[in-house]
Amino acid sequence: MVSMKGRLAKVFSKAKVNQILITNSDREDSNFLYLTGFKGGLFEGTILLAKRKSMTMFVSPLEYGIAKSQKPKEMKLVLLNKSGMLREMLKKELAGKRVGINGSFMSYNGYKTLTSKIKAKPVDVSGALMNARLVKDDSELRLMKKAVAITKKAMAAGKVALKVGATEKMVAAEIDSCMLRNGASTAFTSIVAFDSNTALPHHSPGSTKLKPNAIVLFDIGAKVDNYCADMTRTFMFKPDTKSAKYKRLMDMYTVVLKAQSLALAKIKEGALGKDSHNAAEAYINGYKNGIYKGKFIHSLGHSIGIDVHDGGAGLYPSSTTKLKRNMVFSDEPGIYIEGFGGVRIEDDVVVGRRSLFM
Repeated sequence: MVSMKGRLAKVFSKAKVNQILITNSDREDSNFLYLTGFKGGLFEGTILLAKRKSMTMFVSPLEYGIAKSQKPKEMKLVLLNKSGMLREMLKKELAGKRVGINGSFMSYNGYKTLTSKIKAKPVDVSGALMNARLVKDDSELRLMKKAVAITKKAMAAGKVALKVGATEKMVAAEIDSCMLRNGASTAFTSIVAFDSNTALPHHSPGSTKLKPNAIVLFDIGAKVDNYCADMTRTFMFKPDTKSAKYKRLMDMYTVVLKAQSLALAKIKEGALGKDSHNAAEAYINGYKNGIYKGKFIHSLGHSIGIDVHDGGAGLYPSSTTKLKRNMVFSDEPGIYIEGFGGVRIEDDVVVGRRSLFM
């Protein structure tokens, strides 16, 4: 079981409060999962009160048993078995006091209740929460390494599922099934795209059928015990190596692969987030007098962790985030040509330990 002391220390080192209230709605705040380390249960509406060295979780009878089986030693459980009990306990604990909240997640109604009925003084500490999650500990990296390994298996299963006439949805279903069979869930909706659909970075799998000499793009990720992977591969199905289409795609692929390598060299301790993006973009834009200029239409990468876009930092043109050891980012340059297709190559990179996931 993961000790939460280190995570609490990281969060409170940046938060100018002595207590933080994490409030789940109909879904869990990712920071709830980060601080508790819980791997199962549906904690809708559950409240977590974190202090510098301990946590109190207010839980309904419905989830008490599964919470008790997973709780870290730094956590106290309070069973809510009476109407109005939660509000009275929070009012006693927080009335008149400054309390940190995740302003990017808490609902407006939750904020109103906290201020008007509990009489607390909320302070947005969403930045401190996100910054704490940027640098991963060893237990997080182990889970992400497993997620990457399962994602690779799912990539292979997707390729096996490629048959003439198969639809994007059919192939995506095989990919998702492979993840489930290997003990993971999907980190996000799997992207399977054929031919011109590959020029749409966030394409949703549809009824497009696979043909020989088609461009295929998989953008998929497994999730293991809350931690995500995110990988993309582009290739041709039953290629006609003499066709103009194949030669054009291979030129695009070679450029993207080189751009990814140039970016990877910049993803290192002490560098700025923009350094890697700008290296990839400059190469793509300058290739052969600019034939692909402006065709790299998104940021090079995003942080990855409990959320597939985790921690609020990324590798984008203006990013001044200073990279630190054990931050995890995607490295995913691409070229997209409307009406023809696109190429994206994506791997997950650990700053200072790049070989861990590749």
